[in-house]
Amino acid sequence: MTHSDVVVVGAGLAGLVATAELVAAGRRVTLLDAEPAASLGGQAFWSFGGLFLVDSPEQRRLGVKDSAELALADWFGSAEFADDGTDRWGRAWAEGFVDFAAGDLRSWLHGLGVRWFPLVQWAERGGYLADGHGNSVPRFHVTWGTGPGILEPFVRALLDARREGLVDVRFRHRVTGLVTTDGRVTGVQGDVLVAEPVGRAVPSTRAVRGPFELSASAVVVATGGIGADHDLVRAAWPASAGRLPQRMLSGVPDHVDGSGIAAARASGAAVVHEDRMWHYPEGITNHSPVWSQHGIRILAGPSSLWLDADGNRLPAPLFPGFDSLGSLRHITGRGDDHSWFVLDRTILGSEFALSGSEQNPDLTGKDLRLLLDRVKPGAVGPVEAFAEGSDEFLWADTPAELAAKMNALSGSDRIDAHALERTIVARDRQVTTGLGKDHQVVATAMARRYVVDRLIRVAAPHRLLDPAHGPLLAVRLSVLTRKTLGGLHTDLEGRVLRPDGEVLPGLWAVGEAAGFGGGGVHGHRALEGTFLGGCLYTGRTVGRALRA
Repeated sequence: MTHSDVVVVGAGLAGLVATAELVAAGRRVTLLDAEPAASLGGQAFWSFGGLFLVDSPEQRRLGVKDSAELALADWFGSAEFADDGTDRWGRAWAEGFVDFAAGDLRSWLHGLGVRWFPLVQWAERGGYLADGHGNSVPRFHVTWGTGPGILEPFVRALLDARREGLVDVRFRHRVTGLVTTDGRVTGVQGDVLVAEPVGRAVPSTRAVRGPFELSASAVVVATGGIGADHDLVRAAWPASAGRLPQRMLSGVPDHVDGSGIAAARASGAAVVHEDRMWHYPEGITNHSPVWSQHGIRILAGPSSLWLDADGNRLPAPLFPGFDSLGSLRHITGRGDDHSWFVLDRTILGSEFALSGSEQNPDLTGKDLRLLLDRVKPGAVGPVEAFAEGSDEFLWADTPAELAAKMNALSGSDRIDAHALERTIVARDRQVTTGLGKDHQVVATAMARRYVVDRLIRVAAPHRLLDPAHGPLLAVRLSVLTRKTLGGLHTDLEGRVLRPDGEVLPGLWAVGEAAGFGGGGVHGHRALEGTFLGGCLYTGRTVGRALRA
């Protein structure tokens, strides 16, 4: 049986970072992944590449005044950590991560060649009181090169180390269990899967070629969460938030199935906060799917009307881009499987973006010519492709025509044409005042005080029924599964704990499998840009802790 100093299970971002740190320290590492080599990098490859950075040069150049103290206050206001001790480690990881985001994160990545789009975005605006959920200032820094741009230095380091014989990388090795000896994790066992020449993230066969077993002084679980297994997601969803629908989309590839978490639990590891998840209510079906039930998230500016399945506006402050989880819980609390954005051609062109590296070829490909399209009138190419080709984008000249198309798509008569027109007219009256009492209208006007929103993210206020900005557009939105906020319970070094709170010797966890730190660094809500950041932070922390 082969022995390694460390076995890292999972070749996503967190696993790659941990491996890079270990190899740099001269440790013998075996990196295992169930997927083919084409999927190296895991979910991070498909991401928008957003990072939560605090008091960055990019922020300061835009006049944004940020600090670690403000960021931590925003984090705690969003997380709502429990005071009963169950969030002890999650809270401690949060404090460490905010210090990291305000300190070493940018300089460390910059030294590895990573760069950022200079226009910092404002995600999860909150809209509550000062001590509630949301980012007080823009902190979402889009990586130049998106997710692949963040992965690039770590993939390069892995491939260089592999060529030099410093790391053993084994694809198509699916870990099904951990080996324990006298209460200590001493290795892994599982199946060698049949080789299959499929593309990145395309579902691959689980046919078994044979078993394998490896021994190790330490095992690092880096296998991600449960987002692709909708049955697991529904079972873990808290009853207090209603129910998740039968029809959902997946924002993650099929292999994100919770298998690593399950294997660790079976060997005595504690799993905490399983009911804490970060799914999105603004999903649309991908017209060119890669994995099963592949969905894309709309990153919308604040101007679109957000309507429930009956055509009623979501309550304040559940506006586009303000509180993702609050909006999702409102929808699931009603028992619905969809909601709607209602907007017009002008708002589409100014405010719609799509999450994901493949939906942003300008940023992913570092193409300055394509990037200029973002400041021109009209929607960028990928958005326009959905707008013109997706069955979920419905165009109409009148509210009555729009209501009829919405009902036809949903197979119901829940949208009343007269009520829809009254809703739009009432909103338009508020816009024409130049002031208004409508919270969304006021928030949209305030957003334009920030130069980036004014330039590329928020349309100038106007009436939806003004023909100069038409036609009208309704977009059906579905629940899109994405992140697991709970996970394997870890201490501040990333050592996995047992249910009694003691360390389970030999076992470590990073990334989403560890709830991005401590079994739940985000608490109940996330501030965006913290998932990739959490993978970087946990991977680096565990890699450095295991160097000795």
